[in-house]
Amino acid sequence: MRDISVGDADRLEPLRATSGTSLEGFAGASVEVLFGGDERLRLYRYGTVASTNRTLWALLDAGESLPAAVVATAQTAGRGQRGRTWHSHPGGLYLSVAIAPQLPLRERFMLTASSAWGIASALRDLGIPATIKWPNDLVLDGRKLGGILCETRVRTDTIAVAVIGVGVNWCNPTPATGIDLSSYLAGCGSRAVASLDDLTHLTGAGVLAGWARYSEVGLEIALADYTQLCSSLGRSTVVDGRIGKVVGVMPTGELRIQYGDGTSHCLKEVRRSPGTIGLGYD
Repeated sequence: MRDISVGDADRLEPLRATSGTSLEGFAGASVEVLFGGDERLRLYRYGTVASTNRTLWALLDAGESLPAAVVATAQTAGRGQRGRTWHSHPGGLYLSVAIAPQLPLRERFMLTASSAWGIASALRDLGIPATIKWPNDLVLDGRKLGGILCETRVRTDTIAVAVIGVGVNWCNPTPATGIDLSSYLAGCGSRAVASLDDLTHLTGAGVLAGWARYSEVGLEIALADYTQLCSSLGRSTVVDGRIGKVVGVMPTGELRIQYGDGTSHCLKEVRRSPGTIGLGYD
């Protein structure tokens, strides 16, 4: 079985934490069982860890059954796109969920897409107008609420195990392009999500619900679900020196962009993979 990372840039990269990782140094977690639809999710709670994804891989290597999850108060080496790491401050949600999707490798983007849809839908069900920014950001009020990074282990071109890492801003510091859910809800006079603990439960259930939806309806409908909540559609962007418009997302995660050729009324379409073009925030 080989390890790959599929996240912001939808790239296949070797994981730094592989089988054989010891659980030494990860002791002291409290454990509880959450319910997400028909799934029972065993959740390990930690204080500060290097990375919730790395910690969850270690638990799986030590024999933990699926589905399972890890949540931490803070991370000292949280994982992001193109191998970036950062310090995740207390006050945010840092959650990783492991499932056994048995998904064809060519459909790997749908792990991110279904997770983003599931979490955004769970928030929207509570009256919180969350959307998705291609490929993997959760958006609220035009600013970044959270992000998703999926790491997988592959056997014979099939994704056997996936760890879906989710970060959501609750009351942690955020940049100008970010937003925290706690302040947003306070400004609305809402207690739709009353605590970080509530957000943990909602997010874990959202990941499981997104995957359950994909398993039930298949790629075509699940991709339509994702694009329906994708606020990137209709946005203008510059491609090859020309201004184009985002018109869709491919099942592989590629962004579809159309632009005029300047000499006729015909539109041309180009596709760009995650990590090769940035849409930014307004």
